[in-house]
Amino acid sequence: MTLRPILIHPDPRLKKVCAPVEAVTPEIGALAEDMLQTMYDAPGVGLAAPQVGVLQRLFVMDCVKEEGAARRPMVLINPEITWTSEETNTYEEGCLSIPDQYAEVTRPKRVRMAWTGLDGKRHEEEFDDLWAICAQHEFDHLNGKLFIDYLGPMKRQMITRRMEKLKRERARG
Repeated sequence: MTLRPILIHPDPRLKKVCAPVEAVTPEIGALAEDMLQTMYDAPGVGLAAPQVGVLQRLFVMDCVKEEGAARRPMVLINPEITWTSEETNTYEEGCLSIPDQYAEVTRPKRVRMAWTGLDGKRHEEEFDDLWAICAQHEFDHLNGKLFIDYLGPMKRQMITRRMEKLKRERARG
């Protein structure tokens, strides 16, 4: 198990459409485990493979936030959105690749996804509230889309400039 470095926007890898995972292999299992540990350590509720520099269609999430509640780590390989509700929800989103920046994004309140699990089987589940937001946010990453892409150009540029400054500061150490 390895904590992986999380890419910070702007990084060209975060804007690429990811390739499907060809097969559920031990390497994919190890990647998923690393991603879950990296996500919990950050801490976050979701993490997509491109955020750790792997351009494959896989993300992890666990939106259990209640103190003392059992974790529910999920690994979604080659996910697809099969249905979205007409009802929407506006939520203040953040992203581990855009640290300490938040903005309201409106998305469908409920979403159904199908994916392959680490067991190699197809799964399908309907998510709502924070789970639905997280699933859609991470799914966007697999298509090279960030939550700031839903914002107006001024706000997006302001956040991008902050991230460029953060990267310069980190590079100087």
